[in-house]
Amino acid sequence: MVTRLSDIKHDKQEVNAEGEVLGRLATKIANLLMGKNKPYFVRHLDCGDFVTVTNAAKVKVTGKKEELKKYTHYSGYPGGLRTKTLKMVRQEKPEQIIHHAVSGMLPNNKLKKFWLARFKINA
Repeated sequence: MVTRLSDIKHDKQEVNAEGEVLGRLATKIANLLMGKNKPYFVRHLDCGDFVTVTNAAKVKVTGKKEELKKYTHYSGYPGGLRTKTLKMVRQEKPEQIIHHAVSGMLPNNKLKKFWLARFKINA
């Protein structure tokens, strides 16, 4: 059986992040976005679902990651390296934590921007 674009159906999935461990949650969301849970999954077509995450601020991390995990951003200018801890990011933009983790788990190909466009996060 060959999967065609007309066979693909994009469902809506709701994921509650409260009490979930960040890495395991990101893996589950990435699989839903890619469509790996579908019987007609193929790598070269966009088979994934619309995914909405709620309670993003209540996601759990293990160990000392709250203080030790760092997010870096470089502007390209001298002295433009900015570093924030997970605790700081959780206070400012808690949805960015899950977005960064899920984005890192998706393969870097031409479909990535379409998968991330179907991904919504509510803090």
